[in-house]
Amino acid sequence: MRIAYFDCFSGASGDMILGSLIDAGLSPRGLREELKKLRIPTVRLRTERVLKAGLAATQVIVEGRNEKRTHRNLKEILRIIERSGVETDVKEKSKEIFKRIASVEGKIHRTPTEEVHFHEVGGLDSIVDIVGSVWGIRQLGIEKIYVSRVNVGGGFVKCEHGILPVPAPATLSLMEGKTIYSSGVERELFTPTGAAILTALGSEFGSMPPINVERIAYGAGRDDLPHPNLLRLILGTLESAFGKERVVVIETNIDDMNPQFYDYVIEKLLAMNVLEVFITPILMKKNRPGHLLTVICPSEMLASVTQFLLTETTTIGLRWHEEERAKADREIIPCQTKYGRIRFKVSRWEGKVINLSPEYEDCKRLALEKGVPLKQIFEEARKEVITIRKGELKPSCLQKK
Repeated sequence: MRIAYFDCFSGASGDMILGSLIDAGLSPRGLREELKKLRIPTVRLRTERVLKAGLAATQVIVEGRNEKRTHRNLKEILRIIERSGVETDVKEKSKEIFKRIASVEGKIHRTPTEEVHFHEVGGLDSIVDIVGSVWGIRQLGIEKIYVSRVNVGGGFVKCEHGILPVPAPATLSLMEGKTIYSSGVERELFTPTGAAILTALGSEFGSMPPINVERIAYGAGRDDLPHPNLLRLILGTLESAFGKERVVVIETNIDDMNPQFYDYVIEKLLAMNVLEVFITPILMKKNRPGHLLTVICPSEMLASVTQFLLTETTTIGLRWHEEERAKADREIIPCQTKYGRIRFKVSRWEGKVINLSPEYEDCKRLALEKGVPLKQIFEEARKEVITIRKGELKPSCLQKK
C-alpha cells in the first residue's frame, strides 16, 4: 500500500498541499491540463521553486486574471465543478469537501449552507486547490493518507467577517476530534481549505506510521516565518506494518439505562461504521449490576461517537485510549453451490488464506427458499471450499466472475 504522511509543523493550506504534491512528482503540465476541464478561463496556475529557511520547495500561485467576482456561494461553486470535465470520483470528492466547509461556516455564522460565500478570488483558487489536490493524490497512486498533529499558529486574522482568532472558527470546527497545537507564531498557519482537504482525505491523525520512505517533498507557504514555512510530504509504503492500524477504544460504564435501549444504541453505532461495539456485564458502586459499553473506531470518529454516547445513552462521562490492532485482509467472493449462490468471507494474512466461511445470511436465505435444513446448506457450502493447500484457494467456484 502506498501511503502519504503530511507533516504539518507549519500548518497547511490548499496551495501548500498542492505544492507538496507537485514537489513529490505530480506533473505541473498534467495538472494544468486537468484544471482546464474546469472551464474557468480567468484562472491561471503558476509554480515556482523557492527556498524557505534554506530548504528547497515548490510554491503554487493561483492567479485570477480579469476576475471581477469577489465571492460565490456554495451552489455556484458546486455548479462549476458539476459542469466540468474532470473525472467523476474527483468531482464527487471535491464537492464533498466544499460541502464540509460550507456546513461548518453555516453553523458558525448562522447562515443556510447554500448561502455560504467563498471569498478567495470568488472561491476560484479554492476550487483549483481542492480539485487539484484530489486529482493529484489519485495520480500519485496514494491509497491512504496520514496527518501529523497540526501547528495552527496564533493571534488574529482579518477576513470578510472581521477580525477573528486563530485558528479560524471554521478550521477549528473541521478539526474536531483531531490534535492541534500552536508553536506561538502569531500567524494563521492552518486554513479552512487545508483543514477541509486533510480531514476529508486523511485516514489517521497523529504520530508517523512505520513507513518505507520513497520520496520527501515540500510545499511552500507564502510568508517568511522564524521557522521553515513548509508542508512536508513523505511518500512510502506500509510494508513493515502489514495488517496493523491505529484505533481508538472508547468505554463507558452504565447502570441506569433501560436494557431495551442497547439494541437501538448498538444498531445506531454500527450504522455509523464503527469497527466494533460490545457490552460486558460489570458490578458497579453500591453493588449495582451494570454494563461496560465498548466501542472501537478509527481515531477520526472519536468526536462523533462521543457526541452520540453522551446524547443517546444515560452516561455522563466516558474514557478512551489509542491502541494498535492487527487485522487480516478480508474479501467477499461468490461461490455457486448446488443450492444456489453463496458469498464466502475470505481472510488473508501476508497474502495467504488463513480462514474462509460462508455468509450466514446467504445460507439462511437458501434454507428458507429451498426448504432445506440450515445445517445442510452449511455443510454443502463447506464441501465446496474445504480444500485449502499451501494457503491458496483451489476450488474453481471461488474465482471472481
